[in-house]
Formats: sequence, structure tokens, C-alpha cells
Amino acid sequence: MSSSRQSNPHNIEFAKIAEAEEDLALLKRHVKDIVEGAAFKGSHRSGQFLQYIIDQGLAGHFDSLKERVIGVELFGRSPTYDTGEDAIVRVTASDVRKRLLQHYGRYGTESPFRINLPLGSYIPEIVRDTKPDPGLEQAASALSEVALPSSNGLPVIAAAEPPAHGPSSTTEPQPAASMEEQPTRRLARRWLYVALALTFLNIGVWIFFWARYVHHAQAPRRVLPWSALLGSPRPLQLITSDPDIAEIQGYTGQIITISDYANHKYIPHPEQLTPETTQLCRILLGGNKAALVDTPIAVGVTELAQASSRRVEVHSARNIQLSNLQTDDNFVLLGSPRSNPWTALFSDQMSFRFSYDKASSQEIILNAHPGPREKSQYVPTALGWATGQSYAIIAMVGNPDQDGNVLLLSGANAEGTEAAGKLVTDLPRMTAALKTCGISPGGPVRHFELLLRLNMMAGSPTNVNVEACHILPETDEH
Repeated sequence: MSSSRQSNPHNIEFAKIAEAEEDLALLKRHVKDIVEGAAFKGSHRSGQFLQYIIDQGLAGHFDSLKERVIGVELFGRSPTYDTGEDAIVRVTASDVRKRLLQHYGRYGTESPFRINLPLGSYIPEIVRDTKPDPGLEQAASALSEVALPSSNGLPVIAAAEPPAHGPSSTTEPQPAASMEEQPTRRLARRWLYVALALTFLNIGVWIFFWARYVHHAQAPRRVLPWSALLGSPRPLQLITSDPDIAEIQGYTGQIITISDYANHKYIPHPEQLTPETTQLCRILLGGNKAALVDTPIAVGVTELAQASSRRVEVHSARNIQLSNLQTDDNFVLLGSPRSNPWTALFSDQMSFRFSYDKASSQEIILNAHPGPREKSQYVPTALGWATGQSYAIIAMVGNPDQDGNVLLLSGANAEGTEAAGKLVTDLPRMTAALKTCGISPGGPVRHFELLLRLNMMAGSPTNVNVEACHILPETDEH
């Protein structure tokens, strides 16, 4: 083993755990809990992968944690197999990273360790759970006795309890305090002033957040698109994307149409694929997971719904049928047609439409009705983790032959979908964006589409701007 690997602090942590029987038992139990938990349920292969890399790390075999070695030893590949053609190790590692995030998002505070799998590496990192400073706990306990939140969110000042044997009104005068007692009394007064100051500060903070809560509780139903989606008596359904379908299309070079997807034909032409590629596709189909960026969007939509005393039902794209969309309910669909084929059902109403460009192996956006100073197509230049531009669409359209509305949040990449979700759930920003388009955010329901431009720096958006906006014509049904 090289000295650089030995000096890696995460590898050193593995060595420390391996040498301590108690820590070793705790880590093995922790890994077992993860593999058998809800996040890894239904993915035996990802559980095997996590167990394998942890075992190799505890054994100090860090040089074995390479793509080809894992492919041979864990997945039974030939020592000469082409890692460029067979991406099973990379795909499984990506799935493990997502499932670890899901696990710690639910059980993070209960874990004695935290396991990370950095991007571009198959060497796991072990981080021990750090307990809070006892001094801070005591301070928090003291403050909680001064100002306690009530059930309605406003603070309640805890009254000081009288002494068990307080002085009666007939007690004799007490002698004056001695010189030694005076500093103690001054110190007690100082702490009393501090406690009072913290009490009033706490009251102010609670009132501030309560006022913000009341403001947001009233705002969503007054701002498009939420005035249409949450002001309706019909349920709001949120449909997450299907990133596995996007990956299958990338590996096979085949397009999964809305018809294929609706009929559960997820591998359109298996006879044209190699056995290895077909096996990889079947592995991906066993996941049925949403994209990581879908979770914060779903949370943001749910918070807006709760502020309007409404509820959101969340479904994955692969778990719904065409008949589920043919109702008067309102819908929010996440992802582009490549990762959520259901969005293609509504593209005919829109000017901005996604189209897959085989030459660049990416989705571009076509503009069917270019306005002044608008382009006929918008081509992302930030591929992978590059620097450049990418695009996303926010569109609210009608559901054909139904009475409900559909909100589409679609990006040319995951960052684009995330940016669309952040903008549409940020009511002040969404209000400003609609005003630039000539739409009154608090006015009657209007169908519209916004084209967002993301300036990307090494795969991360540095800023998001509205590139163009269209007010869509109203159909007879709406």
C-alpha cells in the first residue's frame, strides 16, 4: 500500500476502527442496519456493493477499490472486460450514493457513524458522529426554562416558582448582607439581566417567524401558478421523474416514447442490444427511484400546500398509468421528457419543447413560435461538469379534455429542474418573473411558459435568469 494512501485521514479512520473491537462491532452493525433499511430495500446489488467496499476498507485493501477490480471480484466480470461499455460499477456506485443520502436523511441523528462515497471514487469515507458539547446542552436547557414555545407557536414565559417555604408577611427584618455576599448578589443580578434580555430576544424571534408564517400561509393562493393549483377543490398530484429511464436511453441509444412508457415497454428493442447491456438495463429497472433534486422540490411544494391547508400526493412516474392523468385533478410533473415521458403529453400546447439531439447526445429546446429577439432553438453548452449555459422550462398548461391544470418543471439537466423548482416555490421571485411577462400574479388564471437560462460553473449554476416568456392561448376547455 502506498504511503499516500496510508496517510489519508479517512483510511486512517478505517485502521483505527479495525483495531478497536467495540468500534468494529458498531460499524458492522451500522452497515447491516443500512443494508437492511428502507433506503436499500429492493436493491440487493447496491447493498452488496456497500458491504464489499466497507469490508475492503477495514481490511486495508484500498488499492483494490478500483472500477475494474470491483467489476471482476464483486460482479464476476472478465478481467479484460471493457469498463467503457459495461458501466455496472459506476451505475451501482451512483445508486449507493443516492441511497446513503436517503438513509441519513431519515436516520442521520441516530447513526454512530456516517458513511460517504465521494464522487469519482470507490473508497468510502467514515465519519464518526460528534456529540454536542455538554456545556451547550446546559445552556440550551437553561434558556428553555426562560422562554418556552407554546402549542400555537408563540412563546410563553415560564413563571418562577415560589420557594417551598417562602417568608411570611410577619417575618422579622433580615440582617444586612455581609461584604462577602455583595459580589454574589451583583453577579446574580447580572445573570438576571442576561436572562431577561434573552427572554425578550426569544420573544422577538418567535414573533418574527410567526409573522412570516402567517404571511406565507396566506400568500400561495394569491400567486400563480399556486392560485390555480391550490385554490381548486381538486387534489394536487406531484409526479417525480424516472432517472433510470434516462440512463437506459443513454446506454442503449434508443428513445423511449410516451407510448412505450405507458405500455411499460422500457427496453424497446432488446434484440438489438448485447446481453451485458440488456442485463444492465434490467438492473436499472429494479430501482424505480426519483432524482435527488426531486426531493427538495417536493418539500417546497408540500410546504406551500400546507400553508394553504391543502395536501399533496406524491407518485413516481413509473407507478402511474395514463388513466391517472385523465382526471380533473391538478398535477405537478418534474423532469424533461427524457426522464419523465409523461411530460410529452402536454408539449403540443407549448412553444418551448424539448428535443433529443443525437449529434450532441443531449436534450435541446426548440422554440416553435419565436418572438422578437428570441432564438428558434436553445442548445446547452455545459455538458457534464463543464462551464457554460443550460436551460429549463416552467410551464403551466391545461390538461387536455379535463378541467385541471398542469405545472411542468423541466430542465435540460438535473440542475435545470432544480432551478425551476426553486424559482416557482419562491413566491417573491415568481411574482417578479410573471410581471416581466405581463402576467398579473394575483389576477385570473393564465397559462404561460418561462424559459430559464442557467450560467453553469463546473457543473453548478452561478445564476438563473428568465430568458423568455410566453402567454399561452386559452383552449375551449379552459
